[in-house]
Amino acid sequence: MSQKVAVLGTGKIGEALLSGMIRGGWAPADLLVTARRPERAEELRARHGVTPVSNTEAAKSADTLILTVKPQDMGALLDELAPHVPADRLIISGAAGIPTSFFEERLAEGTPVVRVMTNTPALVDEAMSVISPGSHATEEHVATAEEIFGAVGQTLRVPEGQQDACTALSGSGPAYFFYLVEAMTDAGILLGLPRDKAHELIVQSAIGAATMLRDSGEHPVKLRENVTSPAGTTINAIRELENHGVRAALIAALEAARDRSRELASGKKD
Repeated sequence: MSQKVAVLGTGKIGEALLSGMIRGGWAPADLLVTARRPERAEELRARHGVTPVSNTEAAKSADTLILTVKPQDMGALLDELAPHVPADRLIISGAAGIPTSFFEERLAEGTPVVRVMTNTPALVDEAMSVISPGSHATEEHVATAEEIFGAVGQTLRVPEGQQDACTALSGSGPAYFFYLVEAMTDAGILLGLPRDKAHELIVQSAIGAATMLRDSGEHPVKLRENVTSPAGTTINAIRELENHGVRAALIAALEAARDRSRELASGKKD
């Protein structure tokens, strides 16, 4: 925690990470931030006590650089940073779809790179962050990434070849649940409930179900079966989900997300 850490391109996720790190024991004086707009940088200083700097200043003075810009902006950022990043600087990338080799080819030989895919529950300290080391990253580098992202949730190490799948499942995952809650809320309104009551019922049911999945150790099939009594309401609903191909649609959706992650890695923007 005595290291200087810089977050470059500090948007919502970057700010959530800063906030979590401060709660986890990092001194604000050791945290640097960059932002595209000067007013955004000053907002971060006022809110968290961190120090706004330029990208090149961050590259020169921080021990760890966390790059949180959009994937399509990463090449330009690396062109700006490359002359100023020494080979012992740890680079942590939070950009979807971009492999560690993309960074290693553009920075000094031997620069350690760690790839991390986190998700928006970082905003409430419930993120799932998936971590993969590049070819020059050591155990110590990976442990540093785990310590940083552990401040806003859980971490999981995977081989980099599994990152696109993790992006589809976890990086985009919260959106699928929000989509499901939206659809169930509409169903509740159709069934005669006011929107606010339908929303409250569904959200608490989701929280309870997620807690059971996490804490019970039971397989989701077992937990579902516990709710599904013979000739009851639940089995009728499950039958309709199967009849409408919901399971197949989810699998196809995740494959599409994985494929888009691969396209981003290859530089395709459209």
